[in-house]
Amino acid sequence: MITADDGSRAVGLEADRGLLSRTSTAERVADILRTRISEGFFQPGARLSEHDIGNALGVSRNTLREAFRLLTHERLLSHELNRGVFVRMLRVEDVIDLYRVRKLVECAAVRPVTEPPEGLARIARAVSDGAVAAEGERWQHLGTANIHFHQAIAALTGSSRVDELMRGIFAELRLVFHVMADPRWFHERYLSRNHEILDRLRVGDGEGAEELLAVYLNDSERQLVEAYAAAQDA
Repeated sequence: MITADDGSRAVGLEADRGLLSRTSTAERVADILRTRISEGFFQPGARLSEHDIGNALGVSRNTLREAFRLLTHERLLSHELNRGVFVRMLRVEDVIDLYRVRKLVECAAVRPVTEPPEGLARIARAVSDGAVAAEGERWQHLGTANIHFHQAIAALTGSSRVDELMRGIFAELRLVFHVMADPRWFHERYLSRNHEILDRLRVGDGEGAEELLAVYLNDSERQLVEAYAAAQDA
């Protein structure tokens, strides 16, 4: 069971104040908090203190509340009456739904490829970053590289709307990964499969890449659902 954080780590946000201009908006604040949640700075189940975070970022309570509202709409936060705002704890059903979207978007992104795509360098960089992280046994970094790999896959659609959609999808998935007791167990096994998909894209074999990716995502969903359900029951 994860203990809610009452905002004690909010002081670390002071370093982010420079990212806000004099005309800072709730969207900018939401972007900072979204990144911090994705990085695990605020863990699932943590309570977000308006006072601490507002002071750390130097923003008004109204601006912060609007940022909270935006992130609640994105399913990253939840508001509990008379208790406050918390980083959301996903259900197993949420994980299944996230993978439903991933399969639709990522498989469609690689299917039309008939020659090395423009985004190939970005995909290759994510694979390389993953290999470096694994060599150094930095498993959280490997998880980040793996997400970057899949974001780069989705970006092959060339759609800014798809990019925005998938940013939200992967931010939610991060909430699942942060609960996992052994990130190495989950992420390391997929590094070689990222290489295989990259090799298919290098030769313009979109259909081959799609076939590999479909099996990959089915396996990933099954293993993550089983592990996440066990972690929640622990």
